[in-house]
Amino acid sequence: LKARLEAEGLFDTARKRPLPLQPRGIGLVTSLGAAALHDVVTALRRRVPHIPVVLVPAQVQGGVAPASIIAALSKLYLLAQAGQAPGADLAKNLPIDVILLVRGGGSIEDLWAFNDEHLARTIVQSPVPLISGVGHETDFTIADFCADLRAPTPTAAAELVSQPRDVWL
Repeated sequence: LKARLEAEGLFDTARKRPLPLQPRGIGLVTSLGAAALHDVVTALRRRVPHIPVVLVPAQVQGGVAPASIIAALSKLYLLAQAGQAPGADLAKNLPIDVILLVRGGGSIEDLWAFNDEHLARTIVQSPVPLISGVGHETDFTIADFCADLRAPTPTAAAELVSQPRDVWL
């Protein structure tokens, strides 16, 4: 699967987009019960408490996880596109300039949902840059290769999109 998707160009660095320096809003997909959620929210609150975060929960492990993640990403894609439309009413449509797809570490079986072909194709369709922060530093999934950027951990994913407030001040 990896070789086929690579041959189709899903991993090409030329299609990967840079991250926004100051996102107006951050989309987040993870499980409500995941430690990754706590880690990401803590990092974002500490570094950029002024940037709104839109959480769309998904199951990130097990047989239904790929479909759940795809559904969550699809919701964020619609929100991101609505916020980017010419003349968009930003009071009604929170702009989402980047999406974090995160899940903490585990066995390869725990992370297997992120090796799904349909999920890979959904990730490359993102209307905004998408960061994959799945597993720990040594874990790699197909989602990582399809994302605009791979973060070694969920916390690192949050840090990549959040220049600390004191840096900007």
